[in-house]
Amino acid sequence: MEIHYTIAPDATPEEAEAGRLLFAQPTDFLKGVVAMDGMPPADRMEICFAGRSNVGKSSLINALTGRKSLARTSNTPGRTQEINFFTLDESHYLVDVPGYGFANAPLPVVKKWQALLKAYLSGRASLRRVFLLIDSRHGVKPVDEEIMDLLGRSAVTFQVVLTKADKMKQVDLDKVIEATGKAVSKYPAAYPEFILTSSEKGEGIATLRHIIRTLV
Repeated sequence: MEIHYTIAPDATPEEAEAGRLLFAQPTDFLKGVVAMDGMPPADRMEICFAGRSNVGKSSLINALTGRKSLARTSNTPGRTQEINFFTLDESHYLVDVPGYGFANAPLPVVKKWQALLKAYLSGRASLRRVFLLIDSRHGVKPVDEEIMDLLGRSAVTFQVVLTKADKMKQVDLDKVIEATGKAVSKYPAAYPEFILTSSEKGEGIATLRHIIRTLV
């Protein structure tokens, strides 16, 4: 069965304000995890941000929380080499996982944290949704589809977030949206709405906050 995808509608002013209030709650770095036995208790809703190296995960987390340096950002692919947990009030964990694909690190190190990433994505009971970040300038790559396969096999719901959408002309962005829709249409675990974002300009941030707020 072919699944049709749409762009998530902009949050209404009321929805945007409710999302803002959620993310105005205290947000703090909890811990960086390098092995599954170091995970914090699975005692609250967990929202994960995943994507290729340098796709903009840390920048998106900073934009959501309004904290410029909560999650470390870098132009060097592979900067995040552990699973970083952040507490949002006492209700959520926000999780920044290692970028997959190219990384500027020794191969054994890369293999170790890629294995940790796959173990986390496939085996964390409190993980409610993975926001899968795709750079709108490049579209879906084979390594993205590997992660989609993993999430599909693990029955983990994921939702595509197209980052850096402000860098694209609309006609080119439309082509990327169409191609991304075709790529993810075979995954029943994919949530059928894409979110267009720009961490730099704040586009889509209110919508993403609203979506996170409504997860139960």
